[in-house]
Parts: sequence; C-alpha cells; structure tokens
Amino acid sequence: MQVTQDGLALIRRFEGFRANAYRCPAGVWTIGFGHTSMAGPPAVSPGMTIGEDEANRILAADVARFADEVGPLLARPVTPAQFSALVSFAYNVGTPAFRRSSVLQAVNDGHLDAVPRCLRLWVKAGGRVLPGLERRRAAEAELFMSDVAPQAGRGATGVPKSVETEDRLRRAGSVAGGVVAAAGVASLLPPWVLLAGLAVGALAAAAFLSWRWRRPAQGVA
Repeated sequence: MQVTQDGLALIRRFEGFRANAYRCPAGVWTIGFGHTSMAGPPAVSPGMTIGEDEANRILAADVARFADEVGPLLARPVTPAQFSALVSFAYNVGTPAFRRSSVLQAVNDGHLDAVPRCLRLWVKAGGRVLPGLERRRAAEAELFMSDVAPQAGRGATGVPKSVETEDRLRRAGSVAGGVVAAAGVASLLPPWVLLAGLAVGALAAAAFLSWRWRRPAQGVA
C-alpha cells in the first residue's frame, strides 16, 4: 500500500524543508524534509546542503521505505488514509519505536477509536513536550480517523449500544410510571370528568395527526 497525497503533504508540512543540515530537537543530524541517516542514503553530515527538488526525491524514497516497513507490522487491513497516518507517525519516531508503540497495538487489536489517544502520548523530544509534535499528532489522528466507521457495539452517535438501550428503557420506564400515576389520579375523579378529558384528548390527537400527515417530510442535515 502506498502513502496518499494527503499523507505526503502532512509529512512535508510538519517536517518543513531545510536546505542545510541541522540537528533536530532530539540531536540527530537532519536535512531536507526530515531526512536522517537512519532513514537511508544519503548520509547526513554537518555542512551538507541540498536543493528542494533533491529533497523531494529523498522524501519519496524515505516514505516508500517506511511504508514497506510499516505494512508487515499491521495484523489487520487498514484504509489508505489510516496507513498514511501510521507511516507519517513512523517516519517521525522511527520504525523501532513504532513497532513497540501503543499506536500499533491499538490498530492490531482493532481498537481504532483509541489511536488518537495513543498518538497524543508521543509529543516529547529531548524530554520536553513540543507544540509542533502536538500539532502533528493531532493532524495524524485526524487523517487516521477520517476513514474510521463507528465501532461495533456503538450506535450512530458513537455511544455504546448498551448505554443507548439503558437510556431508552429509562425513558420508557418514566413514561410507564407517568401512565400509572395518571391512572391512579383518574380513579379518584368523577366519571363525567374522565369522559370530558378523554374527549378533549381524542380531539387533540386527531388534530395532531391531521397536521403531521399534511406536513412535508424533512431530511436530517
């Protein structure tokens, strides 16, 4: 599987282009779009310079290499967007760190909705939290979740079905309780009052149904 254009754009945006070799916050010599010697050739050394076209070629080779390394680590199929987000993450932290990360564990366990939380754990470099890494993890999480359907066992709103069922039963219980309470009160009223109330209720129900049938159907936005 290949990284999508959105995935490449994400990597370019957060790595940024640097023509001259520099030390990243972790102290690793870096050049171009986040290329390091650990990613493969060319080796990065102090004083090295490259052009942006060359940096794009190196990036394409690096991303393809990381994609080849990430793919075999996945125990279940993922979408192109999810794969791209995972490759971006691995590109940033390195394949060894990706292999032992809770991000990969969550994916392989099928807990896709836990991936954003796991990504947010990886926002430190040199022992301190970096705002740039926080923004990158958020962007990777957004890309990953763009292809995640509601989890099994959850309703359309993402709320666990057990909670939705419990809420429906609670509402039904409240209605039933109201009916029982009304019946108890009704037993204390004179018969003519009950008959009058039933007649008014029937007229109100008929009016509502007549209005509802004439009302045009509306979709949900």
